[in-house]
Amino acid sequence: MNLKHYKTFLQLEKSLSKHTIEAYLHDVRLLENYSELKENSQNIETFSAKEIHQFLVYLTELGLSVTSQARIISGLKAYYRFLLLENIIKQSPMDLIDAPKLGRKLPDTLSLQEIENLMARIDYSKPEGHRNRAIIETLYGCGLRVSELTELKLSNLFFEEGFIRVIGKGNKERLVPIGTIAQEQISIYLEHDRNHLNVAKHAENIVFLNRRGGKISRVMIFLMIKKLAESSGLRKTISPHTFRHSFATHLIEGGADLRAVQDMLGHESITTTEIYTHLDRRYLRETITLYHPRNKG
Repeated sequence: MNLKHYKTFLQLEKSLSKHTIEAYLHDVRLLENYSELKENSQNIETFSAKEIHQFLVYLTELGLSVTSQARIISGLKAYYRFLLLENIIKQSPMDLIDAPKLGRKLPDTLSLQEIENLMARIDYSKPEGHRNRAIIETLYGCGLRVSELTELKLSNLFFEEGFIRVIGKGNKERLVPIGTIAQEQISIYLEHDRNHLNVAKHAENIVFLNRRGGKISRVMIFLMIKKLAESSGLRKTISPHTFRHSFATHLIEGGADLRAVQDMLGHESITTTEIYTHLDRRYLRETITLYHPRNKG
């Protein structure tokens, strides 16, 4: 189905705003891109409910939040309703798809040992070995979103000051502290791997590149992490976002100030950061025993 036809329908018959129309079109393109990644690519007009479900599993593995998935499902329901209206399909596969419940689900995290086990499976004999180690160290050491990592620029590395400049959601910039281990691994990657690549045009300032010298993709990072998880015997389902969750959880469990973690993660609201305070009961008991005035004898 030509998306121009669908866009015209949204403009003229639904009278939607430009921003809303672009969001609807983005959802359809996302499904099309997923179809192209499959071994047996097919027209999304022929998708069944089972294939839509597999697409949603793919989104989860990429680290998309429940809220983002719910919005995409809403956009796809609108698209398939349009196909029904145009008599292009006889039944919508979205009829059997429910939107995920919007709750504050506690994110999965990894222990430090699990993270080290993952990194121990990296094959440094391969050209991308040092790059992959640097990627994981940066995701975990700085708590970046995967999109922030793929957009990270050489000109935004301020190692002497111990910070990197990150472009987050809404094109907002923030400074994030970077530890010595992440700095070391990025420096090793830059010296031993990136400096020997034939860098593609427009990627000269990008830190993490693929083997062809272009900007590394979100999907490539996800696949790399999934492969490491499998080879290390990790049974958890993880994504690049898992390292961000682990970064925040380990900081808070270690006693870090919630506002400081909020700033480092780039959260607009403190309530978003509070989801990471799922500390074990023993830790909470120890905290109240140590610090609450009614528990001091």
